[in-house]
Amino acid sequence: MTGTKLIRRATAADCPRMMELVQELAVYERAPEAVTVTLEHFRESGFGANPVWWAFVAEEDGVVLGFALYYIRYSTWKGQRMYLEDILVTEAARGKGLGAMLMNALISEAKERKFSGITWQVLTWNEPALNFYRKFNTRFDDEWVNGILELEG
Repeated sequence: MTGTKLIRRATAADCPRMMELVQELAVYERAPEAVTVTLEHFRESGFGANPVWWAFVAEEDGVVLGFALYYIRYSTWKGQRMYLEDILVTEAARGKGLGAMLMNALISEAKERKFSGITWQVLTWNEPALNFYRKFNTRFDDEWVNGILELEG
């Protein structure tokens, strides 16, 4: 028997659990040492005076088992777009429909806020994620290369 599933907006109180899930994702993506953000910075960035990200959490029986975090990106061609930074469900809770519930919440949010679309990145080797996104009629773009400039200090 499965418990009660709920998708809701994240609160500052969810940040410690969200950071645990971020670390789990980093391990899965083979880069656990790459997570350098502090809990304080994470919380302030989402719930401080000038939030730069928003999120939904997925709960079952009151336990946060996943989240989807986004921010607003601007395209000079398309206008405001939702950028999905992370969507994840803890490994033990996968296959229960929580990921689809999170994605549907994001789609509803994007429509409500009149964004022109949703964009994100996915690792080329992450077949489970690619298959998940295909269920939403996602178009994958193999024309653009990611550019990253790391700033130290």
